[in-house]
Amino acid sequence: MTPGVRKKDPEYSNLMLGYPPQSSKLGGEFSKGAEALIFQTSFLTPSIPAALKFRPPKPYRHPTLDKRLMRQRTLAEARCLVKCRRGGVRCPGVLAVDWEAGVLVVEWVEGVTVRRCLDAWVHTLKRERRERAGCGDGGSDGGHEGGGLEADGAEAEQTSELWDLMRRVGRAVGRLHEIGVVHGDLTTSNLMLRPARRKAERAPNPEPGQESESSEAAAAAAAAATGTTEDATSSTPVPPTTVSTTSAEAAPSPPPPPTQPPPQEPLTSLAGDIVLIDFGLATQTIQDEDRAVDLYVLERAFGSTHPAAEPLFREVLRVYGTSYKGADVVLRRLEEVRGRGRKRSMVG
Repeated sequence: MTPGVRKKDPEYSNLMLGYPPQSSKLGGEFSKGAEALIFQTSFLTPSIPAALKFRPPKPYRHPTLDKRLMRQRTLAEARCLVKCRRGGVRCPGVLAVDWEAGVLVVEWVEGVTVRRCLDAWVHTLKRERRERAGCGDGGSDGGHEGGGLEADGAEAEQTSELWDLMRRVGRAVGRLHEIGVVHGDLTTSNLMLRPARRKAERAPNPEPGQESESSEAAAAAAAAATGTTEDATSSTPVPPTTVSTTSAEAAPSPPPPPTQPPPQEPLTSLAGDIVLIDFGLATQTIQDEDRAVDLYVLERAFGSTHPAAEPLFREVLRVYGTSYKGADVVLRRLEEVRGRGRKRSMVG
């Protein structure tokens, strides 16, 4: 059920008829794909951001078939997300599902895509090389203009973060395949880098194995930040100016409106967790062929991001090969998939 929408509301009727959500409780359209629309909204309270995925009906399909496919795909995506959360894979938590209307509400993931990380980081390295070599001289890159990621001196620390990011990607994909889930659309745009500072914030669905902060600690931190104490409730008279200043400081700032996504901060670090998103094509399978196709899709995504992505993806595969038992078999199958270009094997 869509948050805040009841069966008697006109909004529910619109969903059942296949119209996209138009309620003021939802934000504007955040993303549009081939199968679904993504809206930024909130769940239960304005302080819990959420993403609402709506699968509109396809006019070229028979209504009965379209209804069946919408229901099956919505349920399959929700089940894969739940299985991944239980298996220790970082992904959005499921908050609500309405399979009859094709609506799935999941946790909102803050961060940037791995694709943007690669683009921004390589661009930063090139700019710093030009500045050190000739203060913006276009031909001063020399051998680095081809996009090589080899670094020395001041670039060593930055490049080490990039390689560490690739290792985290390899471990995340390996864990996904180990629990028997294939993403189906594993690209750098569906891999999110969530900043490490977000882990200290309270989330509606904590990650597996992570404990949220107690309410007492949160209250103490808020009191320390605002400078308020329990003695503030005493009957001692306070000047009017002090009262207005104190109340203004203690009053919590209103949450940002859900109509606009929070502004993205400049990319200054690659530290954080890898979160997989968009499980619309995910399936539960343990077939090595499907896992190899997943890796092949990711390899093509790396190749289209930057010419220097080939050594990066080799590092992803190296870590993937050591992430779980049987990964070496998948890597051997990947060689066959490369030869036929993602086309599935007709043997077996």
